[in-house]
Amino acid sequence: MNDSPSFHMTPDEFRQAGRAVVDWIADYYERIESYPVLSQVKPGEVRSMLPPDPPQEGETFDAILADVDRIVMPGVTHWQSPNFFAYFPANASGPAILGDLLSSGLGVQGMIWATSPACTEVETHVLDWVVKMLDLPEKFLSSGDGGGVIQDSASGATLCSMLAARERITEFASNERGADGRLIAYASSQGHSSIEKAAMIAGIGRGNLRIIDVDEKYAMRPDRLQEQIEADLAQGLVPFYVAATVGTTSSNALDPLPAIGEICRKYGLWLHVDGAMSGTAALCPEFRYIHEGLELADSYAFNPHKWMFTNFDCDCFFVADRKTLIKTLSILPEYLRNKATESGAVIDYRDWHVPLGRRFRSLKLWFVIRHYGLEGLRYHVRRHVKIAQEFVRWVEGDADFELAAPAPLNVACFRHRGGDAVNQAIMDRVNAGGEMFLTHTKLDDRLTLRMSIAQTNTERRHVEKAWRLIREAAAAVTAEQA
Repeated sequence: MNDSPSFHMTPDEFRQAGRAVVDWIADYYERIESYPVLSQVKPGEVRSMLPPDPPQEGETFDAILADVDRIVMPGVTHWQSPNFFAYFPANASGPAILGDLLSSGLGVQGMIWATSPACTEVETHVLDWVVKMLDLPEKFLSSGDGGGVIQDSASGATLCSMLAARERITEFASNERGADGRLIAYASSQGHSSIEKAAMIAGIGRGNLRIIDVDEKYAMRPDRLQEQIEADLAQGLVPFYVAATVGTTSSNALDPLPAIGEICRKYGLWLHVDGAMSGTAALCPEFRYIHEGLELADSYAFNPHKWMFTNFDCDCFFVADRKTLIKTLSILPEYLRNKATESGAVIDYRDWHVPLGRRFRSLKLWFVIRHYGLEGLRYHVRRHVKIAQEFVRWVEGDADFELAAPAPLNVACFRHRGGDAVNQAIMDRVNAGGEMFLTHTKLDDRLTLRMSIAQTNTERRHVEKAWRLIREAAAAVTAEQA
């Protein structure tokens, strides 16, 4: 009989600790509005509270959880606060948290079908659900030539789409010899920074990413795109890829997909559409206009981990032709060979993205869809858009402020008429107060405040309070400068 300690947490200890953690999370959500939204710690402050060396002996779970309160919580910016209006939402919800917990408990490594068939088949089926939920083109269904996969983020989806486009245009020669410096990609000046990063990683080069001008609504200009393609062809270069956006990060602008798609079809370019946050709006039939022209796209991505109440990481990436994507990313070492793969009857998602390993991420999305249903998801999206549109009317009705860009959905870009310094001071003042968190962008080289209204639990009263705080800050700043 072996009497030596195992050091593992026993099932009973796990039950006790697990209940404590679930209670802690539930308590956190009940009191979340009591915390300053933006962390107030100084650089290095959290680390200074950690011991210089790891413990020689294990500590009690109570001690560990106590240090979460003492050390971690002061250094947390509360993305789940209903007063979080910065950047974009990174939403969680009860069913998503529980789905993620179950995924962690199962500890599945779902790199190929054989390593856990449920991990693959639930994901394939849930992604087909999403096609129907958003009324996406049927070519993205797994029953045809396309299909969907959960990526870590829209950045990963953009990279994979660019790699597949690179191989399609070079007939898979770039995988062998690398890009030759002649391939040209296109995105608007409002496109996400991940497009530039993808060009760097894919061997296209930052200098071969053409930035296309936008119109007065900050949407890509198709005429300028075509002019640039023609100019590059005249130089003997090889245009191959366009990244369009429905709901740009800075201003929530909607690129005109029908016109861009026709240009891509005319010149044989791969069209990738990034709907990172705004794609969720298409759950509601009245907002599906944002996807007009999507039938011309080769790939599409959006993030349930932004506005669809599914905690990070969960990006839904769809392709019209999965064979091109798989051929681009597939390497089959001997240790992964198996009968199921060789039969061709299964999907091995390791061939659909950069990492080999993958978690059972579809569980949390499955839980969210089943808990809320389409009715519940649509209710919350519509509520956020309605509140955002009311905020827009408040801005337009205030003589001291102006709307800086169209606000079709849930993001309002606005500014005080006093100029950049005043707007910066307003933002600094409201954020320092801890009652809300606001961020900015630059549009036409002018500092612009952004109000992103999409956090899971944000209600009208939170936005009404935020507007009051913004106006109070504006009055204080202008009084100081008078």
